[in-house]
Amino acid sequence: MNRRSLAPGTLLLCVIAASAQPAHPTPSPTASITLGQSVVPLNGPWRFTLGDSPIDPATHQPLWAQPSFDDSHWETIDLTPPPNSIDRATGMPGFVPGWSSKGHPGYSGYAWYRLQIKLDPQPNQKLALAGPADIDDAFQVFANGTLLGSFGKFSGHHPLSYAVQPSLFPVPLSTLSRAPDGTQLIAFRVWMSPLSIRLTAAGGIHNAPLLGEAAAVTEHYRLAWLELIRRLVYSLFECSLFFLLAIIACSLALLDRSDPVYRWLAAACLLIAIANSPVPLGWLHLETAQSTYFVELVLVDPVILGAWVMVWWLWFRLRRPVWVPTAIAALTLLFMLSDALGYHFFTAIPSPVASTFHLLSLVIRLLSIPLLIFIVTLGIRQQGREGWLAVPAVILFGIGQFQGELGALHIPAAFFPYGIRISLHQIADAVLIAVMFALMLRRLMLSLRTQHQQALDIKQAAEVQHVLIPEHLPPTPNLTIHTEYRPAREVGGDFFQIIPNPTDNTVLVVAGDVTGKGLQAGMLVSLLVGAIRTAADTTSDPLLILQTLNRRLLGRGHAQATAVALRIAPDGHATLANAGHIPPYLNGIPLDMEGALPLGMIPDADFSVLHFHLAPNDNLVLISDGILEATNPSGELYGFDRVQQHLRNNLSPSALADAAQTFGQDDDISLISLTRNPQPA
Repeated sequence: MNRRSLAPGTLLLCVIAASAQPAHPTPSPTASITLGQSVVPLNGPWRFTLGDSPIDPATHQPLWAQPSFDDSHWETIDLTPPPNSIDRATGMPGFVPGWSSKGHPGYSGYAWYRLQIKLDPQPNQKLALAGPADIDDAFQVFANGTLLGSFGKFSGHHPLSYAVQPSLFPVPLSTLSRAPDGTQLIAFRVWMSPLSIRLTAAGGIHNAPLLGEAAAVTEHYRLAWLELIRRLVYSLFECSLFFLLAIIACSLALLDRSDPVYRWLAAACLLIAIANSPVPLGWLHLETAQSTYFVELVLVDPVILGAWVMVWWLWFRLRRPVWVPTAIAALTLLFMLSDALGYHFFTAIPSPVASTFHLLSLVIRLLSIPLLIFIVTLGIRQQGREGWLAVPAVILFGIGQFQGELGALHIPAAFFPYGIRISLHQIADAVLIAVMFALMLRRLMLSLRTQHQQALDIKQAAEVQHVLIPEHLPPTPNLTIHTEYRPAREVGGDFFQIIPNPTDNTVLVVAGDVTGKGLQAGMLVSLLVGAIRTAADTTSDPLLILQTLNRRLLGRGHAQATAVALRIAPDGHATLANAGHIPPYLNGIPLDMEGALPLGMIPDADFSVLHFHLAPNDNLVLISDGILEATNPSGELYGFDRVQQHLRNNLSPSALADAAQTFGQDDDISLISLTRNPQPA
């Protein structure tokens, strides 16, 4: 008998455990402890048995929870923890191995613990019991046959369990027995899910409950919560990093929609952040352990493994061999199926069949390792340094997939610096985060360098286009010409050329609009302007000019353009050829001419030709569709009516361009106004 005096004259607690003597039961040995304002761990020895209690027909309560039940033939279990013991799965100190390591391997279901104690409480003294902080998986606690409370939901045939949390149960004096010797009974009804069999030394209570004065037990309960939060704080920190990595990947996916690797990376990181977060399961109990295991083992883990293999395949921009994505998808589906059937999620699956599928799950994970190595090897061959950066992350990621198997082989798979649990899988994830940050930063720097070079190319193209679009018009004695050019982007797709002919004093005007915008449109503009200048050296016929431009665009994919060519003689005679462009406005009224196909559509296209005369002071205006298609926030187009009204009011070309731009510019705006000067006397 071991006695420890903490304070005189308060509460006497005697812990009794009877040795197993089936023929002639004898009183159990007792351990007496005198308590002050403190608590005592109920180490036992406890009486223990597998199975569930029958129901007492008189009280309708479990028979094994009654003090009168004879448990002398049950096993004896001591919950005193070995020195420096620790739960390798959770990091909780004071770990006592469960029933699977005490002669009952592979058993899951109900079990009972019973402990007789002697109490001599003070009048009006409040008592409380703190439940085991480490237990598989759910329990009910009784005092003299009265249910004090439970952890988990015992409403159905199979209780619903949660991640273990500290629990606190008041012990009302009304539940205490009135036996003359003060003998009381504390009983635990424990249930372990088949899913927990895979844990090392699983089964039942792994550390002793605490009994004592209510205020002191409550303080222990609060400290246990702080300890739980401290153990899981690294998991929360790591999940935050993965969530941040997912946000960065989503941002890069929006910036570069052509590369699918960022979408895969964001999905993989987001899944890891959700699956490893301790908040829903460990703190808030938003999920049961069963649903969490199913989601994690059957859905999340296989998808995460497949997603990361796919991330590396896309990251290195691999295309060969083409069977790799199909192999990744097949392994992921087989992984999901094997976990669903191998972890006893379906009770109809026999244990030998479940064991076979559990072994298949291990084989699939083993097959993923050479596939990862193969992908990284190809990446090193193609990317060089970037491929070597991925090697440590891939190696640790592969090792982390076998954390459970390493623990079963007694190989350390988790570490507990300062009481904070850090598993090998988390170390692999941390290295993975660092590598992905480095790789994304490197790729971002390369992307910024490329974008800077592209911006420089666009700037140079815009400077070339400014040279091609005349800012200073050549002298035209017979005409007064005004132009406006407002590109929607830095490089526009509208163009025009004004070329006087000193031989016959005619003026050739060519204007048009190529399809598309940006740098590609600017390159087509350069091509067409060069063709116009070359053709004008040999002819000023508008139809021949358009036919030359049409031949230049043929065979260049989707390179097309609308254009109009106009030649004006000194006497006012004008010839106009149109290739799908907006007809010019003569004195505010659009010229009536037949439609025609744009340039670059078909060989030998038939373009419409119109001959007319410009009288002195007549005004001819050529506009691009960027004016007509200017759109306000309500979706309303600027349209023909506003253009015609503007021209009839004889407002300046710049005023029309300003009006369309203010209305809502969406395309390049170009405008040429030609007014025939009066003949000199």
